[in-house]
Parts: sequence; structure tokens; C-alpha cells
Amino acid sequence: MNIKRVLTTVIGMPIIIAIFVLANPIIIDILLAIVAIRSIYEYSTCAKKTCNIISWIAYIPAIMIAFLHIISKDIWLKVLPIIIPVFLLFAFFQVIITDGKNTYKDVVYTVTGTFYLITLIVFFSLLYGAKNGKIYIWYIMLSAWGSDILAYIIGKHFGKHKFSKISPNKTIEGCIAGLLGAIILSLIYTFFINKAFPLNIEYLHIIIISAILGIIGQIGDFSASVIKRHFEVKDFSDLFPGHGGMIDRIDSIIFIAPFAYYSFIILLG
Repeated sequence: MNIKRVLTTVIGMPIIIAIFVLANPIIIDILLAIVAIRSIYEYSTCAKKTCNIISWIAYIPAIMIAFLHIISKDIWLKVLPIIIPVFLLFAFFQVIITDGKNTYKDVVYTVTGTFYLITLIVFFSLLYGAKNGKIYIWYIMLSAWGSDILAYIIGKHFGKHKFSKISPNKTIEGCIAGLLGAIILSLIYTFFINKAFPLNIEYLHIIIISAILGIIGQIGDFSASVIKRHFEVKDFSDLFPGHGGMIDRIDSIIFIAPFAYYSFIILLG
């Protein structure tokens, strides 16, 4: 048993629960902006052997997350269409003013990394700030945690069939267990919130949604492994003892967030 991993979880989980129960959307946005900034830093650091990430450009959208619920929705709707063109403009302008010291390769890695991290984190904020968001947000966390915990336990003790060379430690048995873990925790949570709130969420809907979120979370985990394998690093950093870096901790969650947002806000209302 990894003692550092267990201690980090025991200490960190109550803090996370307290934050998401007690905080408001603006506080959450500020915290997510910090998470995004740290994630960009880790990504940039890991990419150094491969390219030169144009970090100052990537940090701008990360900082903007802090203002998602401060600036009105109407203003955001007017500004959002121009953000991507401006981002690309700055990226290529950096190549020009450095006389090619930064290259097209740097632009591609910067754009890919920024949108991989920032766009997905934004949906987490949008779900939290929506109607019943404080309730729905836990489906993201529970799908990721349930998947991670059960996949780790079953994979470690009973996993015999390797799933992919991308992440050699993951097994088919672990992935199936992870999917079941996401469904089980989500159903238990639904039972309690249906008792506590007049939501009457259908269990069949939750089985379908949590199964989809569980699969997506595992794809998110594999996606982070693809990036780490490409950059030839084991973890994005050692920020959390036994768990790795910030990106290592949010890789599943940020992939789940957009699909959770549309599942609960758009489909279920």
C-alpha cells in the first residue's frame, strides 16, 4: 500500500468536500483559475524537452476563468467568438517577434495544451454555477473517484489482462471495475439526494449517465498517459505525494465535466 497516496487522499478529500459544499461560484472560479495556472505550468515544464510552450499566452485564458461569474453572461457571449482568433494571433505574433526562435511546433503544442486544460476546466465552473449545480457537480467527482478507486483495487489484486501499452499498469479487469465503481457511487449519491431534495432523479438515467461519464473519465486518464508518454515523464509533477501533479489529479475530472454539464443541464434540466 502506498502510504503517501493514502495520506494525501485522507487529508485532501475532506478539504475538497468542504470547499464545494460551502463555496460560491466566484470562489470556485478563483480556485479553478489557480488549478488551471498550475496545470499550464506543469504542462509547460514537462514539454521543455520537446518544445518551448508560449506560456504567457496560455496563462491568459487560465486567469480569465476567475472572472466567469463576475462578468455578465451577455458580455461573455459577445467576447467568446473572438477569443480563439485573438489567441492564435498572439501565438503566431510570438513566432514573428522572436524571429523564429519560437516555431510553428511551439504554437501547436501551446494551443493543444491550452485547450486541453482550459476548455475542459471551464465546463466544471459552468456546471457548478448552474441551477442545482452544487448537487450535480458531485456526479463528476464520484464518477472519477469511483472509477479510480475500484479500478486501482481490482486492477492491482485481480488484473491479469493488460488493456493498452499506453498505460501498462491498467488492466481490462480494472477498467470494468472502474466503470462499476462510477455507477455504484453515483446511484448511492442519487438515493440520498432524492431523499434530501425534491429532485426525483431517475435511477435509470443515472445508470446511463454515470456509465458514460465513467468511460469518459477513463479515456481522460489514458489521454493524460498519452501526453506523459510523449513527454517521457512518469508524472506531471510531485505536487501531491503519491498522486503526482495537478494534471494527474484532474485528468479524469476535466474530461468528464463537459459531458456532465450537457447531461444534467441540457438533457435533464
